[in-house]
Order: sequence, then C-alpha cells, then structure tokens
Amino acid sequence: MIREPAELSIDEDGKVSLPIGLLAEAGLGTGARIMAFSDGDGRIVLQREADALEKLLQDGTL
Repeated sequence: MIREPAELSIDEDGKVSLPIGLLAEAGLGTGARIMAFSDGDGRIVLQREADALEKLLQDGTL
C-alpha cells in the first residue's frame, strides 16, 4: 500500500478536516468514533474510540 502524507491546515474556527483516503487507510469510515488527544510531545493522536478505551482500562493512560 502506498501511503501519502496529507498536508492539513487549521481553519478560522479551529477545525481540521482529514481526507477520507487517510481515514480509509486506517480502516475508518464515515460515522466511525475516534478520540483525539495530545501525546504531550507535539504530536496529536487519533485512535479508534474502542481501542482508546480499552487501553485506558488496561494501562490507566491513553
């Protein structure tokens, strides 16, 4: 699979739109529930809600 980076920008309302191709590469489709959080080192993490909750319950952290 060829993975291409996507250049994004933050709009005036503070929103970012992700291309559907990028989400499809991650196995996410329309209506999928994801969680977004800062990793504390300048990275933003997007994770499936179910995976994030499972990790939170197992490790106590995201």
